[in-house]
Amino acid sequence: MSAKGPNPAGAGPDPVLETAPLLGPNNTSATDSIGEIQDNGTFPSVSKRKSAVDDDDDDDDDDAATDVESGQVEDINGAAASNGDAPKMKADMKTLIPVLAIGIFLVALDQTLTVATYARMGSDLHALNNTSWISTSYFLTLTAFQPLYGRLTAVFGSKHCLLFASLVFGLGCLGCGLSRDIAELCVSRAVAGVGGGGLNAVVTILVTDLVSLRDRGLWQGYINIVYACGVASGGPVGGLLADGVGWRWAFAGQFPVAMFAFVAVCLRLPGMNAGRENGDGGGSSSSSAHWTAKVLRIDFLGAFILQTAVFALLFGLDNGSNEGWGRRATFVPLALTPPLFALFVFVEVKVARDPFAPGHVILDPPLLAAYLSNFCGVAAQVAVYFFIALFFQAAMGLSASMSGLMYVSSSVLGLVGSLAGGYLMRRTGKYYWLTLYGYIILLLGIVPMVLCAGAAVKSTAGVVVGLSILAMGSGISITTTLISVIANAAPTDVPIAIACQYLFRSLGTTIGISASTAVLQQVLRVRLAASLGGDDDAARRIEERVRQSLDYIRQLDPDVARLVRDCYAVAVQWAFLPVAVLGFGALLSAAFMRERKLEGR
Repeated sequence: MSAKGPNPAGAGPDPVLETAPLLGPNNTSATDSIGEIQDNGTFPSVSKRKSAVDDDDDDDDDDAATDVESGQVEDINGAAASNGDAPKMKADMKTLIPVLAIGIFLVALDQTLTVATYARMGSDLHALNNTSWISTSYFLTLTAFQPLYGRLTAVFGSKHCLLFASLVFGLGCLGCGLSRDIAELCVSRAVAGVGGGGLNAVVTILVTDLVSLRDRGLWQGYINIVYACGVASGGPVGGLLADGVGWRWAFAGQFPVAMFAFVAVCLRLPGMNAGRENGDGGGSSSSSAHWTAKVLRIDFLGAFILQTAVFALLFGLDNGSNEGWGRRATFVPLALTPPLFALFVFVEVKVARDPFAPGHVILDPPLLAAYLSNFCGVAAQVAVYFFIALFFQAAMGLSASMSGLMYVSSSVLGLVGSLAGGYLMRRTGKYYWLTLYGYIILLLGIVPMVLCAGAAVKSTAGVVVGLSILAMGSGISITTTLISVIANAAPTDVPIAIACQYLFRSLGTTIGISASTAVLQQVLRVRLAASLGGDDDAARRIEERVRQSLDYIRQLDPDVARLVRDCYAVAVQWAFLPVAVLGFGALLSAAFMRERKLEGR
């Protein structure tokens, strides 16, 4: 339906639109269509709820929502509908948020816990030059499965998806603690990624069902408090465990917490019916349908092709930086990547019955601008978080626990940015310029990090200051781009649009880490070979051992060790090159976002 077309009965006037300077006023079907309200499996069918309300017109109080379990719509004929905002269900968020927070905390804790300990893991397993796979294997499966949860919640319901995600994440962490080599560790991280994607996406979809769009940013800020606490705790906890009882306990210790989250969801989250499929899905799903019929509706073909494309890209980048860019094992995967991504788009647009990334959602200009800015911004931030730990431990000689403590201030500033962004959006109802300011701050944070990583001086404090500035800018923009997606998506497309936002976020994380690590390893390999004498067998052995384990640096002659640490510092400086490109890409993409006035209930 066109934006200028008639409104649905009782819907009232269209929301006020404010066109961004670089985006024309044309509207597309994805942003302007008004369809049946989507409950994403969080609550019983909207049509049933509305019928229950309409059957009792004698009591005005029946129009008000009561509680989550009843599933009644709050103010069906009231302000929410007149503002074009989907009716929200009344819920005791003070009770629900602690339950949901357990999984969010675990996912956040796991990320920085891995960042702070991956150098120790790589050294113990004698595979330091392949440690990027510890993170990329996790984000590889997270990338493929996270958007699928947008469909899974509509088929099986949010509660069942959260239970599944908690169980799988816990088992993956337990497998990491029991791993005997880098291959087993990466496989276990991949299993954990399947669950981690659900803990992120399902909670976001659930909260979107419960609160108004204008309040969404503030509630996202509260969730980000939990996330930031997890991020802030991961580094110190991971470092202390790695230096004490061992890094394996950093993973195995998450298993009982994940099981506690499983039990909490069982007890505190009310029983919820499976949801309805979106209008774009081409049909509906009966709650009595056999589970096999429901599973067959999921777009596993698209997920498999996407995962294959991402794996080919990451394998090519990793192999090129370690073995050389002219080798067949490097060239072939990189050459296959573009056709595989093109095939993924074709399947989502033309083949899949219920695509998890529908073309009208992915390719809609306002949504695509938010997706790309989120992709680039997250890629830049997470890439820095990953390789800057190598600067702390390899270039500056800090222990794993001290390296973890270096992330605390950036976690706090990231939280401040996220809360400030949510507060300002609630106060002003706008997000466009706030997003641009966030990415400008992110770019400014890169400058002191490059200068203090050895370009001008080697200073741990200077790098920490720059990391904190970058985190604050990223914290602002992560929240505002999510709100932009929710505001510009059609009501029936909101859960899929959120899932796609997480898809781009996961892709950004995976590719950002891989690209920056490829640059770092390439420069490090060249610098070590040149500094140690590339034609000398002993020098080549030193180079190989240094790139496999940081512990080997301590065994070297002090002058050689200082030379090796300088090489690591130079490599880290070059790793900021793709980060800067990604940061500018985020700013440019955000310029094409469209402002839509955020309306409350």
